Amino acid sequence: MKDFDEQLQHLIKLALDEDVGDGDHSTLCCIPANETGKAVLKIKQDGILAGVKVAEAIFKFAEEKACINVIKKDGDIMHDGETAFEVSAYIQTILKCERLVLNCMQRMSGIATLTHTYTKKIRGYKTRLLDTRKTTPNFRLLEKEAVKIGGGINHRFGLFDMIMLKDNHIDYCGGIEKAIDKAWSYVQTKKSGLKIEIETRSIKDVQQVCARGKGKIFRIMLDNFQPAQITEALSIIKDDFETEASGGINIDNIETYAKTGVDYISVGGLIHQAQSIDLSLKAVID
Repeated sequence: MKDFDEQLQHLIKLALDEDVGDGDHSTLCCIPANETGKAVLKIKQDGILAGVKVAEAIFKFAEEKACINVIKKDGDIMHDGETAFEVSAYIQTILKCERLVLNCMQRMSGIATLTHTYTKKIRGYKTRLLDTRKTTPNFRLLEKEAVKIGGGINHRFGLFDMIMLKDNHIDYCGGIEKAIDKAWSYVQTKKSGLKIEIETRSIKDVQQVCARGKGKIFRIMLDNFQPAQITEALSIIKDDFETEASGGINIDNIETYAKTGVDYISVGGLIHQAQSIDLSLKAVID
């Protein structure tokens, strides 16, 4: 997998190509190419700031000598009326990058803010908060980065960095035991070191995994289990596997799930239910 910076450069290029096409004609028609200027990123809503480093990368991609004076950094608490940063560059650069910067930062800040709200609910418990693959196509890199900024942990990034045996895999394969055996054989012969997680839908499933998967499975997902069922499952699992609760968990009940002592809770809503934060980029006229 490419590193974050390399992936980010690729994302920026594609996004600017999509937006600019054969030219930012609104800017080209009225702003001379050599005219420089400043703009400030204005915060218009309380939350957790995310995407400052991404904004800097966008401006630098378009103009290597663009200068960004960071006032508030990623992960900072932000309030309506504050300024996040000031950018100095060619005005054509500022205008060309404006919408991409705002789109990224508004979306990322919304995700970071919601993630932060969730993590506050389970503060003091051993349970950690995970995201999922329920992301926007081609924007996963920044959505998962925003989860980290908000205090959450990234689950697998894609289909390539972990084996995740979910209900459909198990059903198509012919059952839990067959799925475990085939996945373990695959890891030994094809992809050494790849971790295997498996989804369970009942206490019976948990018992089967514990009997068949010790030394092969590293984490058991407890899918759509009620807190009392999770407590029962944990008594069977003991410390032989990591545990993850998933399904039907929201901001109102997450603490109840954390009280069970489960290792992880995954919440797809961290990303797909997040609301963008209101930000604006405004010209500074001397």
